[in-house]
Amino acid sequence: MSKAPSAPQAGSKKLEYAGDRILILDFGSQYTQLIARRIREQSVYCEILPAGMSCADIEAWGASGIVLSGGPSSVHDEGAPDIDIAVFDLGTPILGICYGEQLIVSKLGGRVEKADESEYGRAHLKIEDLEDRLFAGLAKNTEHVVWMSHGDKVLELPQGYEILATSNNSPYAAIRHKAQPIWAIQFHPEVVHTEIGKELLRNFVGDICGCKGSWTMDAFVDRSLAKIRSQVGEGLVVCGLSGGVDSSVAAALVHRAVGEQLTCIFVDHGMMRLNEREEVEKLFAGTLGVKLVSVDASDRFLTALEGVSEPEKKRRIIGGLFIDVFEEESQKLGECDYLVQGTLYPDVIESVSVKGASVTIKTHHNVGGLPDDMRLQLVEPLRELFKDEVREVGRALGLPETLVGRHPFPGPGLGIRIMGDVTREKLTPLRSADAIMLEEIRSAGLYDEIWQALCVYLPVQSVGVMGDARTYENVIAVRCVTSADAMTADFAHIPHDVLAKISSRIINEVQGINRVVYDISSKPPATIEWE
Repeated sequence: MSKAPSAPQAGSKKLEYAGDRILILDFGSQYTQLIARRIREQSVYCEILPAGMSCADIEAWGASGIVLSGGPSSVHDEGAPDIDIAVFDLGTPILGICYGEQLIVSKLGGRVEKADESEYGRAHLKIEDLEDRLFAGLAKNTEHVVWMSHGDKVLELPQGYEILATSNNSPYAAIRHKAQPIWAIQFHPEVVHTEIGKELLRNFVGDICGCKGSWTMDAFVDRSLAKIRSQVGEGLVVCGLSGGVDSSVAAALVHRAVGEQLTCIFVDHGMMRLNEREEVEKLFAGTLGVKLVSVDASDRFLTALEGVSEPEKKRRIIGGLFIDVFEEESQKLGECDYLVQGTLYPDVIESVSVKGASVTIKTHHNVGGLPDDMRLQLVEPLRELFKDEVREVGRALGLPETLVGRHPFPGPGLGIRIMGDVTREKLTPLRSADAIMLEEIRSAGLYDEIWQALCVYLPVQSVGVMGDARTYENVIAVRCVTSADAMTADFAHIPHDVLAKISSRIINEVQGINRVVYDISSKPPATIEWE
């Protein structure tokens, strides 16, 4: 019996990406996944694994280079994340970032103390050695804006280390070992605020680690087709198709691999967007020629959700019932063996802590809620990928841009965009408001600039005046964010006239709504979805 996906394991994919892979040891930074994304942008494969791995496991993983992430701890804290000191003698290139630098210094005989003042935000980096390989190609410009975020401060280097760069508050902003391939920096190259971050990481993974850039989506498709065929054999496969990017690309990839062995099942749980079921049927059963079973189970889902307000409970009810419906429908097809899911790498990282002590923010619809006794085995062809990589796979498979460029939409659908219990009476106005908002975003030419746009039905009523009469009706919150990979996000700065039109149309055209608000929270501290 298959269970929910586990955390990434040491040694995975060693043969597939040998000689062109970076290992990121995670010390708990909010930016760790951004490091991975920036390295992937160099067409180099990387994985995030726990900082506490043994040196033997790290060596067995076969990395071309190792990155030590930042983290919120002080090296002096009791129980602070640590590293096997033998790692520094492997001869594998190492780049320590923020906490990673402080750990290198502390472990190898230098001195780290708590700073009088935390350094957070933009700083001016002065490069002392432009000839160093880490700073190669920076046009001899010795000063650059970088992003700092640390409370400890390096005061003395270990023996054998030298300074590469300084800032006003960090005399050891970048250092290296004179003989071994070990570099460390106090700032964060992975964030966009560091203007030389991309070049620095490219120098590390390319020049220093010798990675050739073999991680391309065309190559990924070729490898995935072989892996899917090997896993599935002659078995029958079903796919949970929502019409979103993840499940659609996963379905297209598996269909390319096994053809008629795949049947897609679209379960209408009653919490879809306007006309979503019809659009999915037209594209997959019509244009793409995929075998499709479409099931209206909305009554069953909404009955199960009656009176349920807690977000995690809603997710688990929807996830569990989805699998029940799936297995029932798959049994009608014959002896099906496999279930395709569009699980992505951020789903795995957010839902299963690789650090051990971190807090799960939410259970993702692709990872949480699967019963231990589920009969179908999972096929997750996208679990190595970030969202924009999935879009590139879709393009490599020839999927239409209208699908590939579609905004993310959660598996539980509008059910987690209603604060409180879910009813048809709440779904109807939310669905209409959502359709109006998307229509106006597209009309203004903003859809492709926005990572995700959504409406939320709030469990509050407010006083209004409509037609000279007093109203006491509900509130819709509009949320639009920009992002590169959903690890961080900022609210979209939509022109006021567009927001005004969205608000006016929703209030005038959607019964039961008399107020529209715009969410201007960023991630972190807020998440993109409200639940």
